[in-house]
Amino acid sequence: MRSRLLRHFPQNNAAYAHRKRDYVIAAFTFFCVAVCMIFEVSGSVGRQYALGVIALISLIGFLLGENREVRIQVVIAVAFTTIGEYVASVYMGGYTYRFENVPAYVPLGHGMVYLTSIALARSGLFLRYARSIATTVIVVCGAWSIWGISGYAEQGDAGGAVLFCAFLICLFRGRSPLVYLAAFFITTWLELIGTAAGAWRWADVDPVFGLSQGNPPSGVAVWYCLVDAVALGGGALVLRGLKHASEWSKSRGYSPEPVGRFSVCLNFWGQVREAFQAQILLLSQAICTSLKKPDPVVEPLDKT
Repeated sequence: MRSRLLRHFPQNNAAYAHRKRDYVIAAFTFFCVAVCMIFEVSGSVGRQYALGVIALISLIGFLLGENREVRIQVVIAVAFTTIGEYVASVYMGGYTYRFENVPAYVPLGHGMVYLTSIALARSGLFLRYARSIATTVIVVCGAWSIWGISGYAEQGDAGGAVLFCAFLICLFRGRSPLVYLAAFFITTWLELIGTAAGAWRWADVDPVFGLSQGNPPSGVAVWYCLVDAVALGGGALVLRGLKHASEWSKSRGYSPEPVGRFSVCLNFWGQVREAFQAQILLLSQAICTSLKKPDPVVEPLDKT
């Protein structure tokens, strides 16, 4: 039964390459989550903006080492989670931050969390022990969900149990099961620390279905399954659009050989300038012909 459910996961104990970069990203994010909560809970809104700047610099720094696909996916994830934060927190009241706002570091922090999930999912550790990690996550999160609806928990968590069931469906049927597993670890870490520190608190009752929910809900990692789906789908659309734009520019003659980072833009504007000069020349010839002055002199724009 276990082998059938996990048949889409990589085989255990196979040889996979380890990239130091993947572990550095994960270690940095796990460490910064804890440090950020310590500084955030005793600070003002101004400190939240300062943490947001640090998160932005960190995210940009790590994205510079990623390929174009990952960069686009992370940017889409940040945009999507920003909208989600305002809808779920400010508008619906599913959870509330200290100042009843969306702290500046939160949307960019979502970008770091999603990038960490991608980094761990492709790491040699997760690839080699994917099935064992999946089994551990299912057992731990399942026990957490059962505890939430057992009646012994201080706060009921029927909503978290529903989210856990949705997480299982995504794990066995989704496109990125290893990303979901990695998201479980980082989201559980930040949710436990954030709620314990008082940076935010989940509502006792889920505003959508009216179910009780823990602080935090046990199946909260499922939301990153949705983030991943949006990022993958949106990323594919953006890449397709860039491809069509590139093909269109080539068909219009704006496809010089790349000789540097900004060569395409420079050559494009060079062609625009030449076309503009040609239009000026034709216009001046037409004017001079009408004035019976057949040989006008038009200097190039760069000389002028």
